[in-house]
Amino acid sequence: MLPEVIKHLAVKPGGIYIDCTLGGAGYTLELAKRVGSGGKVLALDMDIAAIRNAQDKIAEQDLKNIILVQENFKNIVQVYYKYFKKEELADGVVFDLGLSSYQLADKERSFSFQHEGSLDMAFGKGTEKSTVEIVNNYSLLDLTRIFREYGEERNAYKIAKAIVLQRKKKKIEATQDLVDIIVKQYPKRAYYKIHPATKVFQALRIETNQEFNNLKTALAEISKILKFKGRVVVVSFHSGEDRIVKQFFKNNEEVMPIVKKPITASEEEVLNNPRARSAKLRFGIKVV
Repeated sequence: MLPEVIKHLAVKPGGIYIDCTLGGAGYTLELAKRVGSGGKVLALDMDIAAIRNAQDKIAEQDLKNIILVQENFKNIVQVYYKYFKKEELADGVVFDLGLSSYQLADKERSFSFQHEGSLDMAFGKGTEKSTVEIVNNYSLLDLTRIFREYGEERNAYKIAKAIVLQRKKKKIEATQDLVDIIVKQYPKRAYYKIHPATKVFQALRIETNQEFNNLKTALAEISKILKFKGRVVVVSFHSGEDRIVKQFFKNNEEVMPIVKKPITASEEEVLNNPRARSAKLRFGIKVV
C-alpha cells in the first residue's frame, strides 16, 4: 500500500519521517526521495538481513538522507533522540506490520512452514523467548490461548494437546515436525483454502516477537516525538493488530483519527500481491 501510505503521511520536502518497520525498504526509499537532501528518514528493523538489504539498495541509489538502525520499534523514542535534538520533532511515522517477501523466503528461519529447517521465528536478537522454547515448554492452556488469540485457530486446543503429547516423546525443533503434528489434527481433504499450519505459525511468530505488546508500547510513546499536525500511518494484517490500532486512535487525546473505517488495498494491488487482501490502513494526525 505504498501509494496510500505516502498520500496519508502527506510527505513534504525537508521533513523528518520514521519508518518503524523497514522490511524490504520500499517505504524508506520512497520517503527519502520525496523529502530530498533537506530531510531525513529514520528506519528501524530488528532483522539484520533487512538492514543489510536496505544498505545495498541505498548505496545503489546513492541516497544520503537515511539513518538505518537495528532495533525494536518499541524503543522508538530512545532511538529517535540518539539522532535528533529534543526540539526536532518528526513530521510522520509509518508502521507496516506485515512480513516482507524476503523474510518469508528465508530458509534459515521458519516464518513460512513451506521450508524445512529449525523452528526460529525471531525477527532478530533480543527476543525474550525462542520459538522452540514456546513450543516445548508452554503449558497446554497457554499454547491453546496463543493459537486461538493470535492465530484465530478453531482447532487450537486439539493442536496444542497434540504438541504436548508429542514433545513428551521427542523435543520438537524442526519446522516439518511441527507441520506434521498440525496437519494430522485436520480431516483429510483434497483442498484447503489455506494450509492447516498457517494460523499456528502466525501465532507462534507473534508470541516469539511479542508483536502485539510491542505495538501497544510504540503507539503509546509515538506522540512524544511527533510534531503538531504530524501524522501516524499504520498498516496491519491481523484483526488483533487492527483492534490495537483502532483503540489507540480512539483513546489517545493527542492523535486524532482522520477516518473511522480502515482503508483497504486496491483491486490492482490485491491482484499483484494477494497478501495485501487482508491489509488495513488507519491514520491520524497529532492535534495537541
